[in-house]
Amino acid sequence: MQPFSLAPDIIYLNHAAVAPWPQSTVDAVVRFAQENGTLGATNYPAWQQEELALKSLLARLINAADDSEIALLKNTSEALSIIAYGLPWKPGENIVSIAQEFPSNRIVWESLASQGVELRLVDLQHSSGEPEEAIAEAIDQNTRLLSVSSVQYASGLRLDLGRLGKTCRKAGILFCVDAIQSLGAIPFDVQACQADFVVADGHKWMLGPEGVALFYVRPEVRDHLRLQQFGWHMVEAMMDFDRHDWRPAPDARRFECGSPNMLGIHTLAASLRLLLKTGIEQVAIRIRHNMDFALQQVSEYGFESLTPAAANRRAGILSFRIPGHDNQQIQQALMQQQVICAYRGGGIRFSPHFYNTANEIGDAFNVIRQITKAIR
Repeated sequence: MQPFSLAPDIIYLNHAAVAPWPQSTVDAVVRFAQENGTLGATNYPAWQQEELALKSLLARLINAADDSEIALLKNTSEALSIIAYGLPWKPGENIVSIAQEFPSNRIVWESLASQGVELRLVDLQHSSGEPEEAIAEAIDQNTRLLSVSSVQYASGLRLDLGRLGKTCRKAGILFCVDAIQSLGAIPFDVQACQADFVVADGHKWMLGPEGVALFYVRPEVRDHLRLQQFGWHMVEAMMDFDRHDWRPAPDARRFECGSPNMLGIHTLAASLRLLLKTGIEQVAIRIRHNMDFALQQVSEYGFESLTPAAANRRAGILSFRIPGHDNQQIQQALMQQQVICAYRGGGIRFSPHFYNTANEIGDAFNVIRQITKAIR
């Protein structure tokens, strides 16, 4: 059986936005819905076991030392907000990030301006040399935190997280990684890169739903975050409803204030089982082959690539421009022709996953050729 059941006329190249679910995930969702419809929450203890299983799968995916370092939140933005408003800031401190970041990884830090915290944005699009050098140069004695996406959502630039982690340790600052464009596409090692925080929603390369997100917190910095949300799920004695004294859970569950998204948990867990069974190394190899072929197509058609050519500087995102044309208009025409892609950073963005084929990618570029011929 094929892992996906997409309509035969669709070429889906938009996993950097919202991914389709594998068939095994669709089946798991149907089973969960049928169980809920016929039995209600009779099997709630089993649902809680699936919640724990998802944390274990996520810990394995990022090579966390223990499942207890993982919290399940609603989305990336919520996780970033917990960090931003959990840390005690002093006026004059600064945060270093990247000018080309997705809005979620900029707005939350900009909101701290009222506390006298400065956000320093490094323009990687116009800087020369290695991006990690440009980022390091922006760090000074008042820097408290470095926050970056592991892979830039528009250009597809992949950062050397190990190098940035060493820079943060040397400078004595915190390191936050938005890994939403990495997890499920390429290997990720939270211990090797020495990140203090890792955040990622499940609806992109992890092939899960919107509404369930990973929040990793390094144990050594867990107590540094002041709790901002409170409820039954974040206390140590979670199931003792008659107890009136309480204290926060000693692990990352302290950041999960209320009832978990059980439907989303079952969905993401099913998708991660497929990815981990396939093997993230194998997934990454297939994505790299797809990217190599797509870059070759960009070159042969005379388009302008906005994504680095070096394999170690990219993951699954390829952005490109078609000279002499309105690229947003072409992207909209591609969507009408069932080539599902995005317009980001002034270019057309393709983001194929491991199951996509060279034939599909070649067909997508052929559709572009037909579109550009028709609008000349």
